[in-house]
Amino acid sequence: MVELPVTQSASQAELLAMHPSRGSIPHETWAQLMDGAREAIDILVHAGSFLFEQYDFLHVIRRKASQGVRVRILIGDETSDAVALRAEEEGTTGGLQGRIQLHRRYLRDLDGVPGVEVRAHGTTLYNSLFRFDQDLLVNGHAWGAPAGQSPVMHLRRVPGGRTWDHYMRSFEKVWGFGE
Repeated sequence: MVELPVTQSASQAELLAMHPSRGSIPHETWAQLMDGAREAIDILVHAGSFLFEQYDFLHVIRRKASQGVRVRILIGDETSDAVALRAEEEGTTGGLQGRIQLHRRYLRDLDGVPGVEVRAHGTTLYNSLFRFDQDLLVNGHAWGAPAGQSPVMHLRRVPGGRTWDHYMRSFEKVWGFGE
């Protein structure tokens, strides 16, 4: 039996589950992750429609912020070239932009909520990221398919692992570009 380097073993241990699509993740998993967050919630999406439609997202964010959870949300800039290209590639020209406009309107209701910060980004989005403390859902984006139809990795940060940190470094870079 070949022994794996410690970092490779730890990185493999980070993968808790692989879901064939975002919709295949049980509702209870999302609710448990949101409700269980005690330190941080970080979201990187273009639109994130399902959050608003299925999870009473604004109420959850207000409640978690009132409990001292730091919340950072990166949502697409509907006027950016990257969003227009993504909409064209997934066959929803105009639709993605409209969903983003609607969700940015909803997110304005969080203006002034202590502990909550929302920024728009115009980056190419290779993955949507959903962090709840040490758990991270990485929703890969496949060309020509809506994000909700693409696979999702459920990662948990473990000492010595590199995958969780890799994706969160990506989040931090986009956060630095956000407005």
